[in-house]
Amino acid sequence: MTTLRQLAVETLTHMVEGGQERLAVDDEARGILRQWMLDARKGTPAAPVEEVSPAPRAEQPEMSVEEKLDFLRRKAADWKPARRLGTLREKMVFAVGNPHARLMLVGEAPGYEEERQGEPFVGPAGQLLTRILGTMGLQRSDVYISNVCKFRPSMGENQGTANRAPSPEELAACLPLIMAEIRAIQPACIVCLGGSSAKGLLGAQQGVSALRGQWFACQGVPVRVTYHPSYLLRNEARSARRSVWEDMLEVMQRLGMPVSEKQQNYFR
Repeated sequence: MTTLRQLAVETLTHMVEGGQERLAVDDEARGILRQWMLDARKGTPAAPVEEVSPAPRAEQPEMSVEEKLDFLRRKAADWKPARRLGTLREKMVFAVGNPHARLMLVGEAPGYEEERQGEPFVGPAGQLLTRILGTMGLQRSDVYISNVCKFRPSMGENQGTANRAPSPEELAACLPLIMAEIRAIQPACIVCLGGSSAKGLLGAQQGVSALRGQWFACQGVPVRVTYHPSYLLRNEARSARRSVWEDMLEVMQRLGMPVSEKQQNYFR
């Protein structure tokens, strides 16, 4: 049975996604609604997956997943909360992959190559991610790949190829979009790639090292946190690669994918 709290959160979320920015309420109601929204956005990262309620249904269930994502893509292109910040670059980079995927990978924000090509994870880190997926027995077309922040964070006029992590304000501005994507895709599992992704989806304050090795939840979907592929490009230690692979093995097991002895023993 839907509670008043669940109904209020769903209604407010849909209003935000539709572009509504203001609602006339008194101070007491504002405080209650704000806390409900914050709790809903954070999910319940400390609770086991089995204790988390299922993800809410989309507002228009008669729409196909492809239609929902197309709607979100068009909304994202002129997403006012992000545009208003003035700290993000102009080009929007949405998502790529299978809209019916069981596995969803969420990074932090597009970088130079992603902005140039208009697709997430196509630069050096993306190429490494593709190799990791291949080792799992998957192709990019088998999964859904997105970012919390849909715009490349700006570093001024002479930015060139340099990138930076999105700020908490930039993550928060784009958060309704990725949350709506999750509701549309309804994946069986999500992998947060990097600390910024975990901050956005889970409201986590710890770094990746503290979050690894656990299952969290976002909108009822099991979530695993691991290092961003760019971290592996900077840190070539075998232990770092093994850590990421251990996380992916857990994901494979969660999804019911076969794990060979060779896969089990990689990096040992």
